[in-house]
Amino acid sequence: MSNVPPSPTSLRGAVDLSSLVNRPAPAEGSAGQPGAPGAGSLTLPSLFFEGTDANFNDFLDLSMRVPVVVDLGSERSEQWKQFSPVLDRVVGGFGGRLVLVKVDVDANPQLAQAFQAQSVPAVAGLLAGRPVQLFVGALPEPQIQDVFEQLLQLAAQNGVTDSV
Repeated sequence: MSNVPPSPTSLRGAVDLSSLVNRPAPAEGSAGQPGAPGAGSLTLPSLFFEGTDANFNDFLDLSMRVPVVVDLGSERSEQWKQFSPVLDRVVGGFGGRLVLVKVDVDANPQLAQAFQAQSVPAVAGLLAGRPVQLFVGALPEPQIQDVFEQLLQLAAQNGVTDSV
């Protein structure tokens, strides 16, 4: 890896998530206020969504209220095709406490770059608008459940406690 900074042309169209790391966390004690993190239950059409370069800001906003799991994959990856249904099942088992966003890295290279996805499957989280790296590769279902339990604990510490 070189220390030469990337040129502006090489970053054209990239989604920069670095600024999200510096977003202020939700204020403590805001739970229970209408529209505030921790207010309760959200109404969404599904627990499962397709994320694109164009709509990803919607999921950053959603992560202020409910933890978002980001499944980075490729239709060219047999491992991802086999793993993705397992991830669906695990997220569904959390009863609306998590939302899953699937991102095709081939169709959305800016998101792949923003999440620094070097291989797929890769799974990240979004909490309070901040990216959280979770794991790379296909894990067994019990390990995925453990990782998501830890994500929910981190979410609670950050006031992200709504469900869908």
